[in-house]
Amino acid sequence: MLSNGVPIGTVSKLLGYSKLTTTQVYARVVKSKISEDLQNHLSRFETKEHNRDMKKLKIIFFKAKNRTSF
Repeated sequence: MLSNGVPIGTVSKLLGYSKLTTTQVYARVVKSKISEDLQNHLSRFETKEHNRDMKKLKIIFFKAKNRTSF
């Protein structure tokens, strides 16, 4: 289940464990899953960075467009 993206807390509850640490003892993390999770995290970070940069550019463009000259 973990390798299919189900959160460890959900797996723990489904197995009937009261502590998450019990599930962690039995959980095996597959290398490909680690790589996939890191790539997903990086993609989200890059998207946030891109969105933030686009907002900054829009503000700069708006200010430049609406600037009045004397």
